[in-house]
Amino acid sequence: MSQRRWYQGLKASEGMTLIEIMVVVAIIGMITALVSVSVMSFLAEARIKSTNIQIDAFESALKQFKRVHGSYPTSEQGLEALVENPGSLKDYPEEGYLEELPLDAWGEEFIYRSPGESGHRYEIVSKGPDKEEGTEDDLTSYQQRKKED
Repeated sequence: MSQRRWYQGLKASEGMTLIEIMVVVAIIGMITALVSVSVMSFLAEARIKSTNIQIDAFESALKQFKRVHGSYPTSEQGLEALVENPGSLKDYPEEGYLEELPLDAWGEEFIYRSPGESGHRYEIVSKGPDKEEGTEDDLTSYQQRKKED
C-alpha cells in the first residue's frame, strides 16, 4: 500500500500549475527584453564605429589625391573624384583612389565639402541615425580629428 501512495503522490506533482507556467513565461520575457536592449545598443555602437572607419578611409584616399594632384577635390567634384577622374587630371590612377563610394551605416550617402564649414580644408559628414543633416547625431571628419588630438 505504501508503494501505491508514493506513486499517487508522484503522479499528482508531475505537472505545472497555470501560475507556475505564467511565472516562467514572465521570467523568459524579462530576460528577452534585457538581452534585446543590449543587442540594440551594441548594434547602434557598431554602426557608429563602422561609419567612422569609412570616414577614415575617405580621409586616406583624399590625402593620396592631394599628394598626386596638389589639392583636394572641390565640393562640386565631390567624393566621386576618388572613384573616377573628374576631368582631365594628369596622373589619375586607372583604378581610382577607391573602388566605389560606400554608403554610411544607415544607407545614406556621405556629404563632402571643400572647404569645410568648420574651417578645415575639407569635411566629410554622415547624417547619422536620424538621417538629417545638421543634428547632434551627425558624424564628421572634424569630430574624428578632434578625438585624435
